[in-house]
Amino acid sequence: MMDSRIRDEAAQWFVRLQAADVSHEERQRFDAWRTERPEHQYEFDVLQGLWSATEWLPKARLQALCEAPAEQPGRRGVLRYAVAASVVAVALGLGLFSGLDHPKPYNAEFSTRLGEHRQVALPDGSVMDLNSRSVVAVHYENGRRAVELKQGEAMFSVEHDTRRPFVVAAGAGQVTVTGTRFDVRRDDDQTLVVVEAGTVKVQGRLPDKSVTLTAGLGTHIDTQGHVVAAYAVKPEELTAWRTGKLVFNNATLGEVAREVSRYREQPLRVSAAAVSNLRLTSVFKSNDTEALLKALPHILPVAVRTLPDGSQEIISR
Repeated sequence: MMDSRIRDEAAQWFVRLQAADVSHEERQRFDAWRTERPEHQYEFDVLQGLWSATEWLPKARLQALCEAPAEQPGRRGVLRYAVAASVVAVALGLGLFSGLDHPKPYNAEFSTRLGEHRQVALPDGSVMDLNSRSVVAVHYENGRRAVELKQGEAMFSVEHDTRRPFVVAAGAGQVTVTGTRFDVRRDDDQTLVVVEAGTVKVQGRLPDKSVTLTAGLGTHIDTQGHVVAAYAVKPEELTAWRTGKLVFNNATLGEVAREVSRYREQPLRVSAAAVSNLRLTSVFKSNDTEALLKALPHILPVAVRTLPDGSQEIISR
């Protein structure tokens, strides 16, 4: 459970940063606080998402919410925000925002560092979970919720809204939904889409070529924009990164190396096709890939060597 003290600190910082007289020193102190712990960044992001959502509430309603009495005068600003944010969260859950005719545009970009996981609350109530080394740009406008996965991987829990499709562009394709839960992973040679709940439409470069996925199905799009037919997947394994796990179920070492590289400063390579095609079934922690490298020679006929540039390579033994 998130420490309530952190949530209070995030609210205080958020309210202070709305003021016009914020000093350079205060911003430096905020940056130091924000980067001190991942929970600090997470709580502040939640407030940002809720604050953006308040722009979609009728002005009179929002003013009424913010006039709630404060128990402690010294914290009136924080309490006003907390009251408004709490009601906004309820409104999001009830889908009230989808009834507004002219929501204001929303633009933002989010990213994660090596080994970092980050959850972002969007103005409509949708939530993004970003994997390590990911970059996502968000652009909401009337009639469309657009997201671009520029790099990495993200899990999307989309608030249902038939009037405003949620469209994720990634590589040579895009995913269109109105409300569902799915994962999109962008690699150099393909974009992988996996559905955990609901229905999504996956489209490549050709407008008349698309694939519809439901829960437990996946597909991928190659660099030319070709979408392959739907196939069965295990979403709980492919999205285990959200709980800090790397799950490999009869995966090739080539696939293992690509996944592990997401969590290392230097990429992990495989020396030859024969080695790349070896299969692995196991579970490891994403924040301890060294344990995986130490275990490999005990599981398969391979060894791991370090190259001059500091990267590592799996070779035949």
